[in-house]
Amino acid sequence: MNLAQFLHAAARRLPQAPAIALGARTVATYAQLAARVASLAAAMRSRFGLERGDRVALVMKNGPAYYEVMFACWHAGLAAVPINAKLHPKEIAYIVGNAGAKLCFSTPELAGGVAGCEVIDVASPAYARLEAPAASPAEVRPDDLAWLFYTSGTTGVPKGAMLTHRNLLFASQAYFADIDRLGPGDAILHPAPMSHGSGLYGVPHLAAGALNVIPESGGFEPEEIFGLIAAHRGVSFFAAPTMIVRLLASPAAGGADLRNLKTITYGGAPMYVADALRAIDFCGPRLYQLFGQGESPMTITGLPQSDHAARRNLESCGNARTGVEVRVVDEEDRDLPAGEAGEILTRSDCVMAGYWQNPQATAQTLRGGWLHTGDVGSLDEAGYLTIRDRSKDLIISGGANIYPREIEEVLLRHPGVAECSVVGRPHAEWGEEVIAFIVRRSDVTAQELDALCLEHIARFKRPRDYRFVNSLPKNNYGKVLKTELRRMATP
Repeated sequence: MNLAQFLHAAARRLPQAPAIALGARTVATYAQLAARVASLAAAMRSRFGLERGDRVALVMKNGPAYYEVMFACWHAGLAAVPINAKLHPKEIAYIVGNAGAKLCFSTPELAGGVAGCEVIDVASPAYARLEAPAASPAEVRPDDLAWLFYTSGTTGVPKGAMLTHRNLLFASQAYFADIDRLGPGDAILHPAPMSHGSGLYGVPHLAAGALNVIPESGGFEPEEIFGLIAAHRGVSFFAAPTMIVRLLASPAAGGADLRNLKTITYGGAPMYVADALRAIDFCGPRLYQLFGQGESPMTITGLPQSDHAARRNLESCGNARTGVEVRVVDEEDRDLPAGEAGEILTRSDCVMAGYWQNPQATAQTLRGGWLHTGDVGSLDEAGYLTIRDRSKDLIISGGANIYPREIEEVLLRHPGVAECSVVGRPHAEWGEEVIAFIVRRSDVTAQELDALCLEHIARFKRPRDYRFVNSLPKNNYGKVLKTELRRMATP
């Protein structure tokens, strides 16, 4: 089934129901959104010569146009390529080129940084005029590509996880099965990037005829979020744990009206038990924790509201989601007994079809028919999964994945850097911050290295501290001991 049918079915049932709001103001009903999607889809095919399976890049900050473009891609039988608006233009260019995107939709402040294909500014008159006589949604196969999501890898080169209509349909149904029942009286806020999990969680809400609310700030401002919770009914939203910590610390939290709050789904990084308990004290049993990856979006395990209400198993990330299998294995993919730590594997209809044009990485990651997550964890007798460690070098800052190798390769471009190693250091607000250890070959300053990073990678990835050392700690095989560096980085 074409995912666009979710929207059109809701529009037939509830044509006048509000579909999209910007802050407290409705900007599109379901009938209006469905009509715009169908017309835009027809124009994408007729004016640009796009054919079924072609890729369309979305380099956009959160806004009402996001769902117009996303659903138009699916309506036309095209694949959406969501790109994090915070990435460096060079990173965006790599993804656009690797995906072979033939068309890109962008918000005004980002349009000038996209190269390699035709770019349409969604705030421009050209976008408003982009329409053609509507046709029915394209016939697609369940395993046709719908969402090409680029996730950083340990090699530092982003890989495109191929997510199909079947994958996203399964993820949406798992939302209904495990998290919440939804209806026209409900709403989802989008303070987190719509290019990631928040955007995908809008799909089940649109299928149910609920309202998608985009903050006028386009992002996460605690005072604004509290105001939107008070302004709309049945409110849910997805947040990284650091966002919840910021909500709790906000001066606006004291007088916040949470009567309309339905569910906060959180994930993307571990939540400290102490923070989870504070969140439960603040908003009651309205929390749902999820564990997922870009390769199995939002849908591996979940810790339900009932466990939060009982204040139990908060150190875990819950049980396997409905229809999902989870294993913990040793180096030879043999199952480990309860309590023993090993690599986390999963299998379900949510797991990606593979990596775009990367058969070697696909074969390695999906060997034996199971997604090898690279995360280390253990299962208890009741099937609760606890993550013991993340992928060996991964840093999670503010819910964003940062792989040190990518930063190290940039730092090593400087002729004054002989060796370097990047690790994460605990940070009270962001979870972790990036620290770089540098062995100098010749004179080099932190300011020079900072400028080099800003030239090549996104600002949020650059090191927040540079430590100049005489040598890096290594084992007998010459491998850098990042565990020792993490100890050295901690104040």
